[in-house]
Amino acid sequence: MGHPDQGRKYREGLLDLLFTATGCLVLALGMQMFIAPNQIAPGGASGLAVVLHSLIPAVGIGSWSFFVNIPLLLIGLKFLGWAFTLKTLGTVVLMSVMIDYGVQWAPVYRGDVLLACLFGGALLGAGMALVLMRGFTTGGTDILSRLFQLKFPYVQLGRLLLLIDLFVIALSAVVFGTIETALYGVVTVFTCARVIDTVLYGLDTGKLLHIISAAHAEIARRLMDELGRGCTMLKAAGGYTRTETQVLLVAVRRQQYVPLRRLVHEIDPKAFIIVSDSTEVLGLGFKTA
Repeated sequence: MGHPDQGRKYREGLLDLLFTATGCLVLALGMQMFIAPNQIAPGGASGLAVVLHSLIPAVGIGSWSFFVNIPLLLIGLKFLGWAFTLKTLGTVVLMSVMIDYGVQWAPVYRGDVLLACLFGGALLGAGMALVLMRGFTTGGTDILSRLFQLKFPYVQLGRLLLLIDLFVIALSAVVFGTIETALYGVVTVFTCARVIDTVLYGLDTGKLLHIISAAHAEIARRLMDELGRGCTMLKAAGGYTRTETQVLLVAVRRQQYVPLRRLVHEIDPKAFIIVSDSTEVLGLGFKTA
């Protein structure tokens, strides 16, 4: 019999291949069916590949995507190591081949461009999410983000990547000659990002509340009786008064947030509530890991 660790590594390797290949296929379908036929540049390396393909049609979008990633991969090899670079290279090659040769059988949609943005962005996002689930990347701006994290750890990467996407989208407007192209690109980027978050984190988002109130016991009781939600009591002390108190830590579904806020206000109008978004909630009363 083989060692259990060998069997586990074999299964993990198969899952890596399955998820990465499926993700690249879904992404390629989005490019073939919706993005490329309608000349939509969805930001990043893929958007730049669409723009370059419109200038030199003899080179496919997949090939352009590969060429755009080459300098990034070379830089990544120096700063991010062989393991990351080889994994990313494999994904980039597979994605490029899929776009140029693997999905030519798929039908092309040239109807409403807004619908093309929504469905194309959704397929791009779903494909990228499947790749990200296994710790791989599709190259492009993800390589840039990791490089900038090493060089400038305190820079807000979200804004930086947004600027890169906006530059590519603006370039597409210049090349294609219409401002609508840029607007459609923004819609596609937004749709893609939302689908990535949904696939990776699910729809079971919620709210996380810290409630500070002298009536914490009453709030906790009614929270369980009326909303069916438990809570965690954290010991705390006021920074000014040094008075000891209890802070209620509560996780609720989105639809329970307003009733909870109303309940707290009814019990103690002076209660101090801190509310934050929770991308995923696991455990009893929500969903299992």
